[in-house]
Amino acid sequence: MKQILIIEDDPAIVELLEIHLQDQFYTTSKALDGILGLDMALKESFDLIILDLNLPGMDGVEVCKRIRVEKEVPIIMLTAKSEEIDRVLGLEIGADDYITKPFSVREFMARVKAVMRRSGSKKRKEDSSSVMDYNHLLIDIDKRKVVLEGNRIELSPKEFELLALMAAHPGKNYSRTELLNLIWGYNFEGYEHTVNSHINRLRAKIEKDMSHPQYILTSWGVGYKFNEDMTA
Repeated sequence: MKQILIIEDDPAIVELLEIHLQDQFYTTSKALDGILGLDMALKESFDLIILDLNLPGMDGVEVCKRIRVEKEVPIIMLTAKSEEIDRVLGLEIGADDYITKPFSVREFMARVKAVMRRSGSKKRKEDSSSVMDYNHLLIDIDKRKVVLEGNRIELSPKEFELLALMAAHPGKNYSRTELLNLIWGYNFEGYEHTVNSHINRLRAKIEKDMSHPQYILTSWGVGYKFNEDMTA
C-alpha cells in the first residue's frame, strides 16, 4: 500500500485530503508544521509527499530543498498563491507537481495519480538500466551517481534526470517542451525557460568549455541532445 505524507498546517485541509486518499487505499501520515514534516520525511519511507508552501516552523521551500538533498520521493506542492514566481520556485527546488488553493478534490486526486504513475514508470526504467559510460563520463542510474574523469559530480535531482534521459538516447533531439513534460510534467507547461537554466547549470558541471560543449549539444531551432559521438 502506498504511503503518503501530508505536510500542511490547516487541519481542515489535512482531514479532507486524508479522507479522499484513504478512499483510494493510500495510507496517510500528517505533520502540521515544517520542522516535524521534514523530520518525518527524512526518517520514514513515503511514496509521495504533499507539501504546503507556507508552513510554521520551516517553510515549504526549505523543507523541499532539504528533502531533495537526501531523497527522490515525489513531491506535490500546495500554495494559496498563483503568481508565476511561485511556480518557477517549485520547478527550481525540485517539486514534481504544483497545485494552487483552492482546488477541487477531483483535480487533486488526478494530480496524485499522475505523479504516482510517472514515479512508477521512472522507477521501472531505472531498475532495468545499467551504468552508462561515455568518454570519461559515467552515469550510474541505480545509485544516481555521476563521475567525470574519476571525480564525483554533484547534480540536483532535475539535472540528473535531464542528463540520464538524454544520455540514454544519444543523438535524439529533445525540444524544451518535451523535456519539460518528461522531467517536470504537464502542470509546468509554459515554463520552457526553466529547462534552459537547468541545462546551463548541468553544462557548467560537466563541460570543460561552456562555449563548446562536448556532451549536451544545442540542436538549433529544436532544443538539446546528447552528443552521439561520445558513444563511439
